[in-house]
Amino acid sequence: MEKKRVHVWISGRVQGVFFRAYTQEAARNHGVTGWVRNVPDGRVEAVFEGDASAVEAMVQWCHRGSPLSRVDGVEVHEEPYQGEFADFGVRSWR
Repeated sequence: MEKKRVHVWISGRVQGVFFRAYTQEAARNHGVTGWVRNVPDGRVEAVFEGDASAVEAMVQWCHRGSPLSRVDGVEVHEEPYQGEFADFGVRSWR
């Protein structure tokens, strides 16, 4: 299967609505590795790696978000696959 990596930024009402926890659950359910975190400007940032179809499913999930969120935009940058993660985690801003 083709492997893929994307770096995404999600904007809208995405902090304080359990977006990161739901992202982690969705990523694990799709077998995707990487991380998610809040950033100071109010967005959520994430990196997804795995089978291309699973990564694309996560990008689509980001457009919907968690039940209490309101997603206004999703910026996606494809990056070279690195296979550097063992699982999917929630990170803190620096």
